[in-house]
Amino acid sequence: MATIPAPATQPDPAPPADVYLFATCLLDLFAPQAGLDAIEVIERLGVRVSFPEGQTCCGQPAYTSGFPDDARAVAAAQLDLFPQPWPIVVPSGSCAGMIRHHWPRLFAGDPLRSAKAAAIAARTVEFTEFVAGLLGEEIASAGTEETLCLHTSCSARREMGTHMVGRDLLARLPGVTLAVHDHEPECCGFGGTFSVKQPDISAAMAADKVEAILATGCDRFVSADCGCLMNLNLTLEKRGAAVRGEHIASFLLRRLAAGEEPAR
Repeated sequence: MATIPAPATQPDPAPPADVYLFATCLLDLFAPQAGLDAIEVIERLGVRVSFPEGQTCCGQPAYTSGFPDDARAVAAAQLDLFPQPWPIVVPSGSCAGMIRHHWPRLFAGDPLRSAKAAAIAARTVEFTEFVAGLLGEEIASAGTEETLCLHTSCSARREMGTHMVGRDLLARLPGVTLAVHDHEPECCGFGGTFSVKQPDISAAMAADKVEAILATGCDRFVSADCGCLMNLNLTLEKRGAAVRGEHIASFLLRRLAAGEEPAR
C-alpha cells in the first residue's frame, strides 16, 4: 500500500517562489471569484501562482460514492499537470484531503502512477494552511470591526487538520473577533452526493449548524470549502436570515487590501 503523506505541521522556513493552484470544480463552476481571490492573496504575499488549465475534478464525488474506477480515471488525467516540484495549493480542505490521502490509494499497484500520485500528494497543501505560514505573526490588515464564525469542513478538520490553523489565522487579524459556536466540529450536511441521496438528513444537519452560527450573533461566517458554503448559505437564505458565509480567501483579501490603503 502506498504511504500516505502526513499533514504538514510546520511551514517551510523559506517561502516558495512558485506554487500551483488546484481550484476545484465547485469553485470553478459556482464561486470563481473565490478562486481569483485566493490567487491574489498568494501573489500579494510574493509567490507566483501557476494555474494548469487542464485540471478538472479531484474525483472525490465518484470516490466517496463507491466508484473508484471513475475516480481513478479523473485523477489519472491530471497526474502530469504539475511537473515542477512546487507546492499545490487547494482552496478546499475537502479536495485537498482527497488528493493528499486518497490519490495514492487509487493508484496502489500501479508503480508509475502511484509514484506520481504520491509526489503530488506530498506537495498538496490547503489554502489556509499555506497562507498562515506566509503571513507571520503581524498581519497588516484593516476593515470594520467584525465578529466571525468559522466553519471547517469535515475533511479539512479530520484529514488535513486545518481547523486550528483557520482559528489562529482569523484571531490574528486586527478588528476581527472569532466566535466559536457549539456545533463547530459537526458536519454541515453537504457531504457531496450525500446531500442528494439523503436530502432530509442533510437539511436537518444544515439547520442545526446555522442555528448554532446565528446564536453567536456573528456578522458572517467564513469557510475554506465551497460546498459547505453553498449548503449553509442556501439554508440561511431560506430562513430569511441576514448572515451569510464567504470563502476565507475573499474575506482575507478584503482585509489585506484595506490594510494597504493609505491613511486619510
